[in-house]
Amino acid sequence: MHFADRLQPLQANVFADMDRAKARAKQAGRDLIDLSLGSSDLPAQVPVLDVISKSLYDPSTHGYLLFHGTQAFRRAAASWYTQKYGITVDPETEVLPLIGSQEGTAHLPLAVLNPGDFALLLDPGYPSHMGGVYLASGQIHAMPLRAENDFLPVLEEIPDSILARSRLMVLSYPHNPTTATAPLAFFQKVVAFCRQHELVLAHDFPYADLVFTGELPPSILQADPEKQVTIEFFTMSKSYNMGGFRVGYAIGNADLIRALRQIKASIDFNQYLGILNGASAALTGSQAGVQNTVETFCQRRDAFVNALHQVGWQVPVPAATMYVWAKLPQRWHESSIDFAIQLVETTGVAVAPGAGFGKMGEGYVRFALVHEPSILETAVKRMAEFLDRSDN
Repeated sequence: MHFADRLQPLQANVFADMDRAKARAKQAGRDLIDLSLGSSDLPAQVPVLDVISKSLYDPSTHGYLLFHGTQAFRRAAASWYTQKYGITVDPETEVLPLIGSQEGTAHLPLAVLNPGDFALLLDPGYPSHMGGVYLASGQIHAMPLRAENDFLPVLEEIPDSILARSRLMVLSYPHNPTTATAPLAFFQKVVAFCRQHELVLAHDFPYADLVFTGELPPSILQADPEKQVTIEFFTMSKSYNMGGFRVGYAIGNADLIRALRQIKASIDFNQYLGILNGASAALTGSQAGVQNTVETFCQRRDAFVNALHQVGWQVPVPAATMYVWAKLPQRWHESSIDFAIQLVETTGVAVAPGAGFGKMGEGYVRFALVHEPSILETAVKRMAEFLDRSDN
């Protein structure tokens, strides 16, 4: 049996290795504390669930859902965006519902890359950004993110020979995994750069609300209000705790929305209308639940970081996201995968090895703050004991 060459870059999967290590830990009787996945443990809001529940008994929601049947949701998304960022959005031509934002970021390369074209991606970065380029038979040029540059890419480092063959740049701030944020001035610089080099600019924006400084991060469309080169991806997973419902949407340049819609139409319809009804209710209703979510993750961040500091593991205090990005102790600096596997098999604490996010992620691990403070503190205690034993 023969398989397509495009599958070759997808063979190595650090997170599949971690899943196997977690399974071994469970089989060995370890009490698992899983900090490896950014899947919120918080519930969706009751008013949202009520709308979905009522939809279940409406037979008109039970059939296939094509694009025109998503109009109410598209209008809700456009209104939400305009109220939040002050930029008018046409729900008919500039909004596209998605089965999670990952669907959009993974499928966009199919719409804008020809085989051999380059995409400029962040390193470290979210794995589906890479996977989408490989499935489109594109090539990746990694833009290294370094702490000394506030984990922002240095555009001047991109070789001219690569730019000449590039068609897409993908950003994502607040950033997973580093937790870095980007100022509007940086986005304005990037938009000008992409216009100059005729690049599509995609911004993955799942953590639009999960910021602890009191100031919302900018939308990249604020740097491109006429939507000349830009498309931005949103999700209901983080702000509204609806990860399992798989609702996302894209807002941006009408030509890009139309191209992505063509790809989507050949692959799937849309999710169940009742779920989109619930998502519309979330976007148009009270946002108090979003603020509660932000406050909850801020409290968890403080508890977890304080616990790490108390055991001597000095990490920066993240300003955003639901993660802590931590540099490993020197002994483990070149083996984040070994650290993560040994840690979970020995202690039951699962973390995401930095190498899973790209070459520049080596030497780091990512902790997802998806448990209550007391459990997070227990995880730190176990890790401290593990580090003490490994040093002896």
